[in-house]
Amino acid sequence: MPRQLFGTDGIRGVAGEYPLDERTVHAVGRSLGDWAVARHGRGSEILIGMDTRESGPLLAAQVAGGVQQAGARVRFAGLLTTPGVACLTRSRDFVAGVMISASHNPYQDNGIKVFDHSGFKLPDEQEHALEQEIFALLVAGLDPVAATLEPDAGLDEAYLDYLISTFPHRLEGMRLVVDCANGAASCLAPTLLRRLGAEVIPSGCSPDGRNINLDCGALHLEGLRQKVLERGADAGVAFDGDADRAMFVSGSGRKVDGDGMLLLTGRYLQSKGKLADANRQDTIVATVMSNYGLEGALQKLGIRLLRTSVGDKYVLEEMVRCGAALGGEQSGHVIFREYATTGDGLLTALRVLEVVRETGRNLDQLTSDLKVYPQLLVNVRVKEKRPLDGIESVQEQIRAAMTAFDGAGRVLVRFSGTEPLARVMVEGPDSASVEQYAHRIARAVEHELGV
Repeated sequence: MPRQLFGTDGIRGVAGEYPLDERTVHAVGRSLGDWAVARHGRGSEILIGMDTRESGPLLAAQVAGGVQQAGARVRFAGLLTTPGVACLTRSRDFVAGVMISASHNPYQDNGIKVFDHSGFKLPDEQEHALEQEIFALLVAGLDPVAATLEPDAGLDEAYLDYLISTFPHRLEGMRLVVDCANGAASCLAPTLLRRLGAEVIPSGCSPDGRNINLDCGALHLEGLRQKVLERGADAGVAFDGDADRAMFVSGSGRKVDGDGMLLLTGRYLQSKGKLADANRQDTIVATVMSNYGLEGALQKLGIRLLRTSVGDKYVLEEMVRCGAALGGEQSGHVIFREYATTGDGLLTALRVLEVVRETGRNLDQLTSDLKVYPQLLVNVRVKEKRPLDGIESVQEQIRAAMTAFDGAGRVLVRFSGTEPLARVMVEGPDSASVEQYAHRIARAVEHELGV
């Protein structure tokens, strides 16, 4: 049976509405607490963190109330990034970690992400088991009680100390524009980079509960680019709302996305003899969304590229399976297995800056061999997620595109795992044909499934 609550990145929806209504959120906490007590005994401790959405404190209190009702304990980190929760869950005596966030979504949305003690997101089968208990609790009836939470101020400091311990250089003389999307990294990222000696020009660091991801952050780089050029910065870095992804802008104003970061850090790790997988083959794991230009650049370096379904969770699963040290998504989720069990925007920024510092080359120079094929992503809001391979009109347009590209392009049409969207990605040899076929396919999807 497919999962009904958990998507590719936890439970997500509009705060206050199912599945993020009071009873369901309390049931999530209760089922997680029952799971913790059954495996580790009463008094087992679960870590909870959140981003800056105005709905975060109430959702955190509702989850905590369920956990405590089951006989487990809660430590509340307050504002912390998703990878910060994963890092502390793994390094401390927490049996699980919970992050209250909807990542890059607008403030009205929120979500619940769960990590086990290993720092990994729960596997699909464990999420399915939790779902069954959640539904059973809802049917049996429950009395939601919100816990009173006080943040432990030392937890975010411990996370920053860990990040700093991984960085062997200083950043004096480097000017960086840092856009935190008015999200979880709003205090952490500027503090981290300043401690390492950088001159930091903050942007998107004034959260008010409703401006998270609003025309800023990793999905909106225009303002970051403008500030980099205006202030003569060496680079700009942007995070999303929960800071599990990062995107860069070079000193010349050029975007460096996840593909660019995989190339420059992959080449660096290869030079250090740290890129080999379990079969001693230099390997990077990415998703089907990564540009063919990345694959071509890596081939010239003798690096194999393995592709997975979209979602850093699936990238990590493949990395574990084959023993790869580096993987990520074009969207900026990059995983360095030597240091973390999930995409971590702050850690990614440090790894990129490490390459810049050690090589003495800027981001433009480090990604000059990445020939990016024109690629367009069109989102179509849908009323249902019917199997696309059974919709002939959509398949007809896909076949037409592939025939026209004659092996020199790609088409990927899939449903979002977190939103009611169909995503149409077309990649090809020239922008005009890419745009033409992307919109043709999108119109066919909209005609069949559109709201």
